[in-house]
Amino acid sequence: MSAAVRTRRESDLLWVTMDEPRRRNALSPALVAELTDVYSRDLRAEGVRAVLLEGAGSHFSAGADLAHLRALRDAGLEENRADSERMRILFESILRQETLTLALVQGSCVAGGCGLATACDFVVAAEDASFLYSEVRIGFVAALVATYLPLRVKGADLRELLLDPRPVDAARALEMGLVNRVVLRDELAVAGRALAVEILTRGSSESIARTKRILLELVGRTLADGLERAAEANAAARATADCQRGIATFLETKSAPRWRE
Repeated sequence: MSAAVRTRRESDLLWVTMDEPRRRNALSPALVAELTDVYSRDLRAEGVRAVLLEGAGSHFSAGADLAHLRALRDAGLEENRADSERMRILFESILRQETLTLALVQGSCVAGGCGLATACDFVVAAEDASFLYSEVRIGFVAALVATYLPLRVKGADLRELLLDPRPVDAARALEMGLVNRVVLRDELAVAGRALAVEILTRGSSESIARTKRILLELVGRTLADGLERAAEANAAARATADCQRGIATFLETKSAPRWRE
């Protein structure tokens, strides 16, 4: 793995750092490929229960790599489709990753960088964070992120973000639901880790994985079809070891288990 991405294992937490601060962690082909490699792994099988994504330096990610965009300017449909497919695979690998996923955002978070952050389960933002889906400003379309951003923000805010893009500060992003927590800049890593630990202590990783799966599977289904699939998921979860442990612990102690010590 090249210097574009660094990973660090801390017990059951995996820290993933985009490490090209001089380029504001722009989404170069190398960075996209390396992030995809990480998020495409069966991390739960490796003992990882949460992934924390961060950007080295003053900014999370400036979005598209300008040198790469320049090269694509004269590319044909097939080459552009291949490049778009690489981004699709990256976003999908984050959305389908069954460990808990968090993004820790500081400074600028632009276009594809926003796509990375909002594909995660939770976004913790520093007070200086600024979010911008800038695609229409350069004649582009935020087509990929439009498939999953509605899972995070309501329709009016979705249109504001994508059709009339302006920098959104951390406080406004929190109001929209674009982020889950806002903290001081120098507390970002500590706050992100604390949130991951809190969630993993209160919730079963098996249940988290299954819940993430069903949330994606229910999108676009009819009510009847969705309820049928949900009933199947509910019944299957009852047979898991975690559910059996949870029921036994509650019956014995009248409280839920601590899932992370």
